Amino acid sequence: MTATTSSLAGPLFALLLFGAFGVVAIVDTLRRARAARQRSLDLQGLAARLSFDDFNPGRDLEFATGWGFLSRLAQGQDRYAFNLLRGNYQEQALFVFDYHFQTGSGKQKQEHNCTFLMLVFKQIFPPVRIGPESLRTKVAETLGLSDDIQFESAEFSRRFCVYSPDKKFAYDVCNPQMMDYLLANPGLQLEIQGPVLLLAFEPQLPVNRIELNLQRLIEIRSRLPEYLFASS
Repeated sequence: MTATTSSLAGPLFALLLFGAFGVVAIVDTLRRARAARQRSLDLQGLAARLSFDDFNPGRDLEFATGWGFLSRLAQGQDRYAFNLLRGNYQEQALFVFDYHFQTGSGKQKQEHNCTFLMLVFKQIFPPVRIGPESLRTKVAETLGLSDDIQFESAEFSRRFCVYSPDKKFAYDVCNPQMMDYLLANPGLQLEIQGPVLLLAFEPQLPVNRIELNLQRLIEIRSRLPEYLFASS
């Protein structure tokens, strides 16, 4: 009897352990689903409060493809936008959306969920990427550039990396007023390309911080020299 009980103990323990992991996985899946639903509801409320034109909580693959010339929207696989808000904020046309992409495969597969704030110009500009120094390698690889651009401000060059195939445009963007603002708001990641000024956040930006960063987006736009818009 003792031998039989002992022989059953191992498989029974394994079965119970497997069941426990299954319950944890189910609970985690339900928790994530509830959080995703609540986020969509909160974003819908934000869209209504800011009088945005439209809110779409579903996956939008066409949006991701249409704006795929932006390096931040061209990363990885399984790319789609969701929780998409569109409208005007302080007389600027813009989009706010969550964004998903996947990198790696198998055990190395990673799911990325970001939030992007995107202001749309009437003008077309060359690409420039600006981000914290810690993103140096990632930004360089994305744009296919080997060296970041250096500026007279040693502190700015130390704390931020700037990549662009057009150095003159990069200097226009990173003027003294812009550098002062970025130094006062560390950690911002921005991209200008084509008709777009984009602020990127990974992981997702909490809903209660989106309006603050919309204001930052407008502040960054205000620090772009007006001659860029007059001559484009």
